[in-house]
Amino acid sequence: MAEKLEKQVSDKRVNRRAKIARPVRVRPSEPRDDHFEDLPISVNASKEGIYFTTRLKSYYPGMRVFVTFPYSSPHDPMNCEYVAQVVRVEKLENGKTGVAVHLKLSMNFNAGKSAGPSTRS
Repeated sequence: MAEKLEKQVSDKRVNRRAKIARPVRVRPSEPRDDHFEDLPISVNASKEGIYFTTRLKSYYPGMRVFVTFPYSSPHDPMNCEYVAQVVRVEKLENGKTGVAVHLKLSMNFNAGKSAGPSTRS
């Protein structure tokens, strides 16, 4: 059964994942969720997602969050913030929780234009 589950997860992946350990900042985006600021380290990342481990138990599938990746300080101009959605939460042996998020929308702006897909008139 574990093979079947792994196949289902891998079938949804469009982009290759790179093992990368970088600081991440995660905050809930919905007012109904209790506020927290989590500063985990990523395990791997792709163009559209990040997987990290945390000691917090606040995450649930479908949860909307603000994700800053990579994160160094609140005022670093290199920070890139996204609106993301938690797609997988898994208990790990060491008491930590593994969390996979799908990056939905970049919140960064360049010269007044969104960093997301451009449209032509």
